Amino acid sequence: MKTLVSGIQPTGKLTLGNYLGAIKQFVALQNTLEEGDEFFVFIADLHAITIPQIPTELRNAVKSLAAVYLACGLNPEKITLFIQSEVTEHAELGYLMQTISYIGELERMTQYKDKMQKQTQGVSSALLTYPVLMAGDILLYNANFVPVGEDQKQHLELTRNLAERFNSRYSETFNVPNPLITKTGAKIMSLQDPTKKMSKSDPLEKSCIYLLDDEATIKRKIASAVTDSDGVISYDPVNKPGIANLLTILSATTLVPIDELVNKYKDANYSTFKADVAEAIVNELKPIQARYNELLKTQELDNVLNQGREKASYFARKTLTKVKRKMGILRK
Repeated sequence: MKTLVSGIQPTGKLTLGNYLGAIKQFVALQNTLEEGDEFFVFIADLHAITIPQIPTELRNAVKSLAAVYLACGLNPEKITLFIQSEVTEHAELGYLMQTISYIGELERMTQYKDKMQKQTQGVSSALLTYPVLMAGDILLYNANFVPVGEDQKQHLELTRNLAERFNSRYSETFNVPNPLITKTGAKIMSLQDPTKKMSKSDPLEKSCIYLLDDEATIKRKIASAVTDSDGVISYDPVNKPGIANLLTILSATTLVPIDELVNKYKDANYSTFKADVAEAIVNELKPIQARYNELLKTQELDNVLNQGREKASYFARKTLTKVKRKMGILRK
């Protein structure tokens, strides 16, 4: 039996990169689960508020993200989908983990350094400590594996360190989780600067395909994607990052290996190739968008989130009680 845990923040509009690099992989993972396995997928709204959010927009974004998860194919009969803040044990274990965390190891976090430089009105303490909350998110369900992108490996390493530190100090309690990093489609790059990862926080909208973009917008963005001038379709991320990125997208949406695509398009021009990439994206996203709009009109979404909250809370309470007892902060 194994347990997997993962989550995505409900900030910004989800991109094709989020879908191909994470959500689509979650769907594939859920179909490999065996009897007794658990897969907890949560909407990380507590992480979202490490920087100021507009409350009404955040509330809507949480529900929208839940609908996207389900529309993309996550099956509530196979996974547990819930909202992080509705399971209060996340915040409590996050604090308890802070008691065995060190300021120095948090200040060394690359994402903290990057985000700190972008703050204009001061840095919240939560921005420094949120990797510890992330560790709590994972350890609360005693995860064996955590699906992560390359940019999250450092945070998972902190989680592993904290699990080992707690086990050493208070006796064996937590599994030491391992990363589960997908290969194909794990890193989709910006359409305008293919040396950088496609990001939902990118201020340049045409650098991203958003999951809810309409067909005309998708075709326009792919047509304007940065490539090169030699006209050869080959997979070379160093010298031809734009074409390599489009090949990765096409492979991830059609499930055709990149080498087969290179052979297929060896005599094609960039315009034809881009048109096919756009068509593949449209075909991938159309049913997702239809299901998304359907979910927002019914009670089904709230029913799934309510069930997920109850199941996650059951597991979380058991872990938290064990942790508090070992730390000596329960009367019995």
